Amino acid sequence: MARQLDEQIVGRFPVGQRLRVLDVGMGQGTQALRLARAGHQVTGLEQDPKMIAVARESLAGEPEGIRERMRIIEGDGRDTGVHFLPGSFDVVLCHGVLMYVEEPDPLLAGLARMLAPGGLLSLLVRNGDALAVRPGLSGDWAGALAAFDTTAYRNRLGLDVRADRLKDLTATLAGIGAPLHAWYGVRVFTDTAADGAEVAADVETLLAVEEKAGRTDPYRGVAALLHLCGVRG
Repeated sequence: MARQLDEQIVGRFPVGQRLRVLDVGMGQGTQALRLARAGHQVTGLEQDPKMIAVARESLAGEPEGIRERMRIIEGDGRDTGVHFLPGSFDVVLCHGVLMYVEEPDPLLAGLARMLAPGGLLSLLVRNGDALAVRPGLSGDWAGALAAFDTTAYRNRLGLDVRADRLKDLTATLAGIGAPLHAWYGVRVFTDTAADGAEVAADVETLLAVEEKAGRTDPYRGVAALLHLCGVRG
């Protein structure tokens, strides 16, 4: 996903431009910190105190220049208008958040308002068109059969959450003024791997396969996750 995001950033902004980035629901700050290291001015918005503590600890171990480029704010992603002015950011990330939001449209509209004209909105969502793949490959035939007719599922944390269909999100992005520019699949072949499992194969080759599949039909359509990139008009 990081490679996909970098591809979109390089293709949209001049090389060397220091971008204003907002990471909504930044979690432990993996992408936020990576982009701060790349020279961008990054704001991370997160409501979980435990995740904030992890992100702050990671940031504290970075050189001063990187620490100065990143700030962390405790808050709900649905309240971006409380914290920031419209058009304040060149790039807005919202990765792994929508599955926990029952009504995502207001959140997405708020994210689009944060973008400057020509800004990039990056979403990572659970693929509602491929929910039967994981239980099917695991031999859970009843679960696979039920998954065809729903966008609800239980994640690996045991939480009941929701997925998004590409067609629906495409329409939503058009409606909020940040129409879909590109989309990718994420975790096409590796979604059924156990958490924390050691990778026996060459990691770079594995990533190359996933990256290729994530941009190639029909493989990307059955990926566990979808990475959608919209552009503010």
